[in-house]
Amino acid sequence: MNASISGQADTSAAIKQAPPSRTPAELEPAGRGGARRWLALAVVCVSVLLSVVNATLVNVALPTLGRDLGASTTAMQWIVDAYTLVFAGLLLTGGGLGDRFGRKTTLQIGLVLFAVFSAAAASAATTGQLIAAQAATGVAAALIYPATLALLSTIFTERKERAAAIGVWTAVSGLGVALGPVAGGLLLKHYSWHSLFLVNLPIVAVALIGGLVLLPNSRAEHAGRFDVVGALLSIAGVGLLVRTVIEGPTDGWLSGLTLGGFAGAAVFFVLFGWWELRVANPLLEVVIFRDRRVTAACVAIMMAFLGLLGFVFLITQYFQVIRGYDTLKAGLATLPFAVVLGLMAPVGMALTVRIGTRIVVTLGMLSLTAGFVLTATACDADSNYWGPVVGSMVLMAAGLAWGTAPATDTIMNALSANRFGAGSAVNDTTREIGAALGIAVIGSVMNQVFADRVNRGFAALGVPAEEASKSVVAAFGVAGRLPEEVAGPAMHTARDAFMSSVHAGSLAAATATAGAAVVVAVLMPGRQR
Repeated sequence: MNASISGQADTSAAIKQAPPSRTPAELEPAGRGGARRWLALAVVCVSVLLSVVNATLVNVALPTLGRDLGASTTAMQWIVDAYTLVFAGLLLTGGGLGDRFGRKTTLQIGLVLFAVFSAAAASAATTGQLIAAQAATGVAAALIYPATLALLSTIFTERKERAAAIGVWTAVSGLGVALGPVAGGLLLKHYSWHSLFLVNLPIVAVALIGGLVLLPNSRAEHAGRFDVVGALLSIAGVGLLVRTVIEGPTDGWLSGLTLGGFAGAAVFFVLFGWWELRVANPLLEVVIFRDRRVTAACVAIMMAFLGLLGFVFLITQYFQVIRGYDTLKAGLATLPFAVVLGLMAPVGMALTVRIGTRIVVTLGMLSLTAGFVLTATACDADSNYWGPVVGSMVLMAAGLAWGTAPATDTIMNALSANRFGAGSAVNDTTREIGAALGIAVIGSVMNQVFADRVNRGFAALGVPAEEASKSVVAAFGVAGRLPEEVAGPAMHTARDAFMSSVHAGSLAAATATAGAAVVVAVLMPGRQR
């Protein structure tokens, strides 16, 4: 962070001087023509979609799972979090394995395991079995996700083509988060919850066959021994950090358990950095973080995904609880976000080539900020859907696309071809930590504001608020059981309290993305070197 510009240039040059990790023979299957390369990108995107959609697909089924499997609130939370925790914790290891043993090989193994564990999840008879299957699926996803971006970076070697391909990859990564609730709602409307996992099997088959035909296999030359110590330290550090963030709202942000978790994660990260600087064949070239563009890119990606998952958390509740949409309609209501994201990511990369990374990423972070500010100031329970609701989604989607696609390109350009897998994992781990922060921090802010407003409002009505303050669903349930003369005001109080919590959560997200805009404007160079 404090290195001079000349020092950063030297660092980048040193990182770049490693020999390419691919040979013409290895790239030949995907390089016979432009159309074949883009077909290879399609295969990569199918694999990305699998690993990303699984993180949000199950959310809409939690009430059903709670009823059918008798899952407690804590168990339902871990049905989702087990996948996220393992996925995030193993990303650096998965990227390093791809660098050493071959990215295509790692991707194919990950896809096979994803199918096996998805089938296991579909056949689960208890919550314990489902949580274990979700955790195992997270292992498979950690092999898939870093390999996709690393393969893309070896297939597309020309600057403009790679920028466009990374734009598509970024759009698909964001779309997966947004489309999860839509796909989940559609499946649950017609089938049982088992379909959420069985649907993965034909998609895996398409990705496997397409990968065998179209994808090259590249690996790091002269990789040496795999960095087992570095892998274990990264798993411990990232895993403990994500677990602490997930449990922070429950344990209390200032509790000894939470503070100890953050301190322990910091110790593991320091040990990881110390080890990586001394080992002959490091899992990750940690010297890249002396490069200001990498630091700024990581901050942008983390805060953008904090905002994205915070948005998904609040908007799904807003549509289902406040506006009364069913799960499918609530999912479809977020489609403008997905469409704009898909359109704007390639546009953002094209602009990056023309006007530079710093301007585009800063504009992206400011657009995200504007979307959250619009939500906080103009959206209420009765807002016109095609007014501030869609307007805020358009601003957020454009901001996510412009903020993250060029930042991803920046991280990959900072690494030698020998470390594309590890570089992809840095990018992906940053996303997952940001996503966990988004749900935990923004959810915590919303819960605190909601509880305060409900406690005051129900007290004024002479109604006990202990149960009602737990969630807006609980508050509506309490209000529905009250005498008619009190039920209406209590329902109104719950609606107002929830919208106040949405506004507070949106302002928290806006603060994070605005801070990222400042970091990018100060630290990121105007153009790639």
